[in-house]
Amino acid sequence: MKKRDALWFLMTVSIMTAQQRPKLVVGIVIDQMKMEYLYRFQNDFSESGFKRLMNEGYTFHNMHYNYMPTYTAPGHASIYTGTTPAIHGIVSNEWFHRTLKKEVYCTDDESVTTLVPGTEKEGKMSPKNLQSTTITDELKLATNFKGKVIGLSIKDRGAILPAGHFADWAFWYTKTGEFISSSFYGNQLPGWVDEFNKEKQYLSYLNSGWSLLKPIEAYNESLPDANNYEGKLYKKPAVFPYDLKEMYNGNDAGVLRVTPFGNDVLANLAKRAIEKEGLGKDAITDFLAVSFSSTDYIGHTFGPRSIEIQDTYLRLDLNIADFLNYLDKTVGKGNYLVFMTADHACAENSTHLKDHKYEVDNINYKDVAKDLTAFSEQTFGVNLLLKYDSYNVHLDKEAIKAKGLHLGEVKQRFKDFLYTKNYVKRVYTEEEILTSGQNDMLLKFIFKGYDPTQNGDLYFVYKPGFVEYSATGATHGSPYAYDTNVPLIFYGWHIKKGESHQKKVITQIAPTLAQKLKITLPNGTDSEVLEEVLGK
Repeated sequence: MKKRDALWFLMTVSIMTAQQRPKLVVGIVIDQMKMEYLYRFQNDFSESGFKRLMNEGYTFHNMHYNYMPTYTAPGHASIYTGTTPAIHGIVSNEWFHRTLKKEVYCTDDESVTTLVPGTEKEGKMSPKNLQSTTITDELKLATNFKGKVIGLSIKDRGAILPAGHFADWAFWYTKTGEFISSSFYGNQLPGWVDEFNKEKQYLSYLNSGWSLLKPIEAYNESLPDANNYEGKLYKKPAVFPYDLKEMYNGNDAGVLRVTPFGNDVLANLAKRAIEKEGLGKDAITDFLAVSFSSTDYIGHTFGPRSIEIQDTYLRLDLNIADFLNYLDKTVGKGNYLVFMTADHACAENSTHLKDHKYEVDNINYKDVAKDLTAFSEQTFGVNLLLKYDSYNVHLDKEAIKAKGLHLGEVKQRFKDFLYTKNYVKRVYTEEEILTSGQNDMLLKFIFKGYDPTQNGDLYFVYKPGFVEYSATGATHGSPYAYDTNVPLIFYGWHIKKGESHQKKVITQIAPTLAQKLKITLPNGTDSEVLEEVLGK
């Protein structure tokens, strides 16, 4: 074989090998999305957004989180690492760290600096607290760091954790209206991000305000516009239309987060990233991780039965449609792989349920801490509660020792006290969690979300329907189906149309992608895959 022919042969083999992967993988995470939204709002969706994904892709209707707490940071980390907080270490959004004895935020990093002046606090972020690799990390390794990985979100944690340790960039939004990054990724923002920030797209949305996309009659799947279960938006009544310009008041572009237009601006940034970074332009696979966060802000404020949340999803449907069309044009049909899921779902508003004769309630976390402190002082003559934090009871071991008390007995007394509360379903000690049996569903969820170097001495679970939140809006965090059931749709490269109603778990996504791309599994995963989407 001639030298020229041999070179041609090697190049052809190389290209064919590269073509065993898509040119671009796009991970779409929608913050606080219930699977049920795809059913409830279906009649009002376009044919080209969510419906296109469901009609042409593979839909998992019964996808669940398999740990608690079901929050944003552990959700994103679990999707991309293929494991749970017990392994990847992101046990909440922010938490009291029992070893460090201080509050920790999931992506805090004091060793880095912001790349945008005036955003010092919001910019000191990195993935250093994430203890295991992500599917994006493994793609970087598999391509010898030639494949690009970029994470985008309104929230810092929604951009940073999916992008992993080896990302080229992660960008997140701030109250200045700019997308920023930290020195973990580079010395200065790419020029195209600077240009995007200078456009100040948020201003046009805030100046225009928020009115309904469709006539009010189209929102018959939701509660009336004015109801008792919605919170206020920047102290303004929850009634359309919203004067966003007044709320912005010339200095707080964070208003955009709590409107559907946060999703619009993020989608525009995603398209700009594809264009300017050349994502999907060659045979080396790139990865774009996009997390739509405004859905979560709006859900927390107004609740899952609000017209505001319905309008947000009708508009997000149009964002998805436009983005898919953009991918068709720039990367090419059949050349990209998309998966769409959510970092958690959400509970119903407890006041709404209570008004309909379901005996549940909302609980103030401050009242929980106050009750635990009062109990300790009455029982032991001293406050032995170091900290109550998101279902975790941290005990003051130094005070227990100084009092000459037995730690095991103190734990049992606190446990017995918690069971006197009408909102408590189960209470577990650290010892019970770490030696958990497989017959207790709630204990299994806690075990998978528990890190003994970070979490509390006791951990408890609310009864179904009870929430640790205000009387308006909605929240999440529990191991119950209303918080764990999220959509998952695979679409595009080598994905056949289909659907499954079998129960699946969120930690199957990353190893499935690894098998699909023929790369190394993320190092913390238990490697259970979704076989339905692995064939061509």
